[in-house]
Amino acid sequence: MSLTLTPNINDPDGFYAELIGSQRDLSEEDALRMNARLVLLLANHIGDRTILSEAIRLARAPGG
Repeated sequence: MSLTLTPNINDPDGFYAELIGSQRDLSEEDALRMNARLVLLLANHIGDRTILSEAIRLARAPGG
């Protein structure tokens, strides 16, 4: 199994709007905390360390 890099979210614009809206009234610090919790929740859902390591590597790469 490898990391899915092709678009795979139903209603990506709606998801983006929901994500941005969820942080609208938060301080920068609280928004960062929320993002960290979201990453950990989704990482736990994925569960596969190989996939998670690949995602970290790709996200950290220049232009990632």
